[in-house]
Amino acid sequence: MPCADIAVSDAPELGDTASRLEPKLPDAEHVVEHVTERLVACGDLTESSLDRALRIHEQTGERTDQILIKLGLVSERSMAAAYASGLGMALVEPSEFPSAPLFPDCIGTKFLKEARLVPLADTAAGLELAMADPLDHYAIQAIQLSTGRSVTPRVAVPADIDAALQRLYGEDSASIEQLLEGEAAGGDEETLQDIERLREFASEAPVIRLVNHLIAKAVETGASDVHIEPFEAQLRVRYRIDGVLRETPSPAAHLTPAVVSRIKILAKLNIAETRLPQDGRIRLVVRGKEIDLRVSTVPTMHGESVVLRVLDRESVVLDFASLGVGGEALDRYLGVLERPHGILLVTGPTGSGKTTTLYTSLLHLSTEASKVLTVEDPIEYQLHGINQLQVQPQIGLTFASALRAFLRQDPDIIMIGEIRDLETAEIAAQAALTGHLVLSTLHTNDAASTVTRLLDMGLEDFLLASTLNGVSAQRLVRIPCSHCRKPYEVVSRVAEELRLHTITEQRPVVLYRAKGCSSCADTGYHGRTSIQEMLVMTDAIRELVLRRATAQEIEAEAVRGGMQTMQLDGLQKAIAGMTTIEEVMRVTREA
Repeated sequence: MPCADIAVSDAPELGDTASRLEPKLPDAEHVVEHVTERLVACGDLTESSLDRALRIHEQTGERTDQILIKLGLVSERSMAAAYASGLGMALVEPSEFPSAPLFPDCIGTKFLKEARLVPLADTAAGLELAMADPLDHYAIQAIQLSTGRSVTPRVAVPADIDAALQRLYGEDSASIEQLLEGEAAGGDEETLQDIERLREFASEAPVIRLVNHLIAKAVETGASDVHIEPFEAQLRVRYRIDGVLRETPSPAAHLTPAVVSRIKILAKLNIAETRLPQDGRIRLVVRGKEIDLRVSTVPTMHGESVVLRVLDRESVVLDFASLGVGGEALDRYLGVLERPHGILLVTGPTGSGKTTTLYTSLLHLSTEASKVLTVEDPIEYQLHGINQLQVQPQIGLTFASALRAFLRQDPDIIMIGEIRDLETAEIAAQAALTGHLVLSTLHTNDAASTVTRLLDMGLEDFLLASTLNGVSAQRLVRIPCSHCRKPYEVVSRVAEELRLHTITEQRPVVLYRAKGCSSCADTGYHGRTSIQEMLVMTDAIRELVLRRATAQEIEAEAVRGGMQTMQLDGLQKAIAGMTTIEEVMRVTREA
């Protein structure tokens, strides 16, 4: 197909040629109204946020939907789904993007990236065009004029468009890769180690855009972590979404020094130090949202491995219902939490939501009449009205030393980020004995193991028995996607093995599974909830502690006293459709 002799990025006069090709485009105002109504109806947008955007629209004339995106009041994925609904079309699936660029000689790559467009397919009906903004009539007309084809706009999630642009037109990667290859080709192997040169590479616009894209995609997909791992033949990038790592198209291995250095510059780390681990923090605004990134670097065989923990303060809802804690489990937890003194521990592996549970607990307890102090490593979220302290071991400010200072601050409630050693455990116990409520976390598999773990750590049994009020153990399980989940009848043999008949009177027992769809990126899951068990210290359990009983004996006594195990809580939530049996087994089989 011949191309019009014109550069799209030159902003031409569209004239009669585009008019002949242009189909009837939808009325933007009508579509935007439908879009905002759908967002509110689906719960993706609050009425107050919409009112805020409308006020700005009246002042500036800018489209309401664009204002919502810029302010971060609606995610780009939710907006794309609303566009598709308003225009009566299906979202573009990631698999629909072409394997090679279409009309590369007609359409400037710069224009595609600025307008966030990807030509999908050249059909008899015209050119299908994936668009982040399907109401951008200028972009549609410009593509028609440059290709000489009529255009059928389609809606795509912006993150999918960015990934396709990177794969199809990877200018950014190519230019910096060529730069690094050029340096290596010169035979000077020490050039890449030269700090000033490395700083220059990291400050190149292509590298900046690449790192910004990686961070923006993490925010858009709701990832909790970004893993950037150097290997001999590639720089692997993976996102942890709903607790599971997912790989994404990755840059070449030559990009490792530049990408890592860019991140270290943002985190104010020493880019000259590549032999030791480093930790830092980045604070920035991504698509209207204030985001904190916790940065950790570790030297590996092929370069420094980087992990970014994404702390999206706006997306965290600190209430027990949102955490999946309710009913009898919540009553037992609050019964221990609201005691005036003693120790309450929340346990589980890394990434099981322990800190979020403690933050929610602190907000529940915090009043004008109480003094609350926390010592953390690191401080993940800032809580209003609560004094938070960050440990700094390099200057001697450890959990133990901070706790000693806290006791001179006349606190009512103390939160310790983690009990890591005997010294911290002993000071926490002494604080509980002197009338303070102490909240903390520990890494154990279940509630009963926490007791034996503290005894193994060296804490005296009489001190533990007299200060520990209770232990909550928890895991996070994925929630099946509401768009594609389907009920199914459980085979009777499986129901008997899992004792599902003792949990529900429904016959046959019905559970849920999700096969995957565009709304959940074909994973079958969207979001997470918690399952937990709450061990409350009783006189019988204290007797077991004093005679140093096993974790199995302590758990058996706790169950007799009314504790519901984590697996049982998970099975109940699976029957209720809040998770799947596979998720429960995945997180509890070692618990």
